[in-house]
Amino acid sequence: MKKYIIVLAMCLGCIGLLHAETAAEKTLDINIVGHVLNKESREHLPYITISLKGTTVGTMTDASGHYFLKNLPEGDFVLEASSVGYETSRRQVSLKKGVTLEIDFEIEPSAVALDGVVVSANRSETTRQLAPTLVNVLNIKTFENTNSGNLAQGLNFQPGVRVENDCQNCGFQQVRINGLDGPYTQILIDSRPIFSALSGVYGLEQIPANMIERVEVMRGGGSALFGSSAIAGTINVITKEPLRNSGSIAHSITSIGDSGNLENNTSLNASLVTDNNKAGLYVFGQNRQRAGYDHDGDGFTELPALKAQTLGLRSYLKTSNYSKLTLEYHHIGEFRRGGNLLNRPPHEADIAEQLNHSINGGGLNYNLFTPNEKHRINLYASAQHIDRESYYGTKQNLDAYGATTDLTIVAGGQYVYSFDRCLFMPADLTAGIEYNYDKLRDEMKGYHRTTRQEVHIESAFLQNEWKNERWSFLVGGRLDKHNLIDHVIFSPRANVRFNPTPNINLRASYSSGFRAPQTYDEDLHVAAVGGEGTIIQQADNLKEEKSHSVSLSADMYRRFGPFQCNLLLEGFYTRLNHVFVLEEIGFDQTHNATVKERRNGAGAQVAGVTVEGKVAYLSLVQLQAGVTWQQSHYTQAERWSSDESVPVEKRIFRTPDWYGYFTATYTPVKPLNIALSGTYTGSMLVQHMAGYIAKDVAVTTPDFFDMTAKVSYDFSLYKTITLQVNAGVQNIFNAYQKDFDQGKERDSGYIYGPSLPRSYFAGMKLMF
Repeated sequence: MKKYIIVLAMCLGCIGLLHAETAAEKTLDINIVGHVLNKESREHLPYITISLKGTTVGTMTDASGHYFLKNLPEGDFVLEASSVGYETSRRQVSLKKGVTLEIDFEIEPSAVALDGVVVSANRSETTRQLAPTLVNVLNIKTFENTNSGNLAQGLNFQPGVRVENDCQNCGFQQVRINGLDGPYTQILIDSRPIFSALSGVYGLEQIPANMIERVEVMRGGGSALFGSSAIAGTINVITKEPLRNSGSIAHSITSIGDSGNLENNTSLNASLVTDNNKAGLYVFGQNRQRAGYDHDGDGFTELPALKAQTLGLRSYLKTSNYSKLTLEYHHIGEFRRGGNLLNRPPHEADIAEQLNHSINGGGLNYNLFTPNEKHRINLYASAQHIDRESYYGTKQNLDAYGATTDLTIVAGGQYVYSFDRCLFMPADLTAGIEYNYDKLRDEMKGYHRTTRQEVHIESAFLQNEWKNERWSFLVGGRLDKHNLIDHVIFSPRANVRFNPTPNINLRASYSSGFRAPQTYDEDLHVAAVGGEGTIIQQADNLKEEKSHSVSLSADMYRRFGPFQCNLLLEGFYTRLNHVFVLEEIGFDQTHNATVKERRNGAGAQVAGVTVEGKVAYLSLVQLQAGVTWQQSHYTQAERWSSDESVPVEKRIFRTPDWYGYFTATYTPVKPLNIALSGTYTGSMLVQHMAGYIAKDVAVTTPDFFDMTAKVSYDFSLYKTITLQVNAGVQNIFNAYQKDFDQGKERDSGYIYGPSLPRSYFAGMKLMF
């Protein structure tokens, strides 16, 4: 019996010792507690991001505005409080074992903050104020205030950017930056170029707003950063990351024009984060359905019928205080049908374009850095696969069914070393390698026409940025070996930033870009509707398109008591050499296809000025507007019609001299938000091809002003549950094209102006 008592006493003693050691360890924990206040109203602010810079440690304030960081690393760090709509606040902290600090923040509301984080300027996170080149940011609030449910709609509210609808049958949309066509803009998802030539046509409309955290727009050639096709600029879609336990479900309904045709849009999302913020998961989904819209009553659509579903996720795992693994995945299923007789199989219609997309994409990203971010390593791999069934044809043309598959893969690594001093000031050296692969197969089964395109690009990039709070000098370049080009392509860049005061940013930039040839061209789908496809051949000794872009900008901020102001001035010039031109050289009877040769033309140039201004009065009124003036010309007149009696044109089509946007919000009481927004599109030159009309002609269009009004009100149901109701009118003045072609002989590409006539919408959103 004594033996058992001794053993029990020893066990209890060990447990006591373990408990004592655990308690002793806990007393050595490093913690930070505190709260965040609105500096003006003195109210506690919920859901403000608190992060320990130089680590992966972070959290958010709770519903009462308080936060708690525990088990922190020892050392000297910067503690940061940040959120959209507020100025970022930073505090130096010295963390020591066994010490708990209380750090409280008071942050000011800011509608024109300069210190938001961007990654498109130099491939690393930096504040917009200190970025070496100008980057504009489109946040989720703009999507909400402008009633923009997808990327294409939201991009209209950026300076120098214009989104247009180029086809009545299929709703093909493209984005133009500084007046250049869609293929000259590179679209990235989380900084990875997985948007191929195929997905770039319909992809803008396929990315829902609830997938987006922010959109970064960098104008001018960016091939030195992100590779091919970034001549006009780069659009970087940053997907949402889980920040706190939350969720929402929303539904909106839009009545299009006077037709009674409806568009229904349902979205949901949920965010889950572990108690220690080491792991998180964000899931999102959207279902969108729209009936085909016939504006002029001829039985043929101006907007195609649409059914789309999106499902995806983004998750992270903080593998240590200095490393993080991120996963993103999305699936998009979309069906669209335009033409006439939409309730019949496409081959029974007079004209039909029918597309069925299944898109799967995603990426894996691993970040590792040392304390104080002296060394940073980023390894990544992304991919996107598209499976598409299509019909482009006329009545009883059973041969017009087709199938397309496209696989895009991007993988690479990047290393950044931060010098305390390199020659004359601190600097960041960035080096990396990247591999891009794209395999496309397009088949018109009835005509036995198959297009195969396989692209391999091996790349390496190097840049060094000397920077402090006043100056930044960046010099860098990228080498790309494209399998369709017989030489290595070098794309240099150089940037200078000067801040004479903390609130004035002066920048000068030079960058070079390139665009490689391809044997597949999605833009030619309109010609395929008549049954005549196109076979593209590359001319001998075909060169890549090269661009040289120069820009000068001044970005100025100022406070006048309760007013906050921002004025941006930018001048830009882009010269294109060896512009691709398609020239008809014959007809292939066997495959019933026109044969065109892609050759190099003389060149083109675009020059202009962009002005953007922002004014905010407290949190009551916010106004933002931008306007761009530009001139876009080929260096010599180009033939655009096969009818030689039609005059050649030197001016680039679909490029208005003037275009712009505005957004305005008024919040008289906190739950109520009144928003006005609009876009202006100036007169431009548009091709109008023969069919409904007798002869090809270049048409000078009228100008358009498209304005939207939206009112929303938030009802607090229970503590953290909020119900928002909203309603509004889109295109209030019904500024819509009035001269559409009609019938089966129409030119479906003769479409311009706003994407919708006057339309009414209403919606509800439950947030928790």
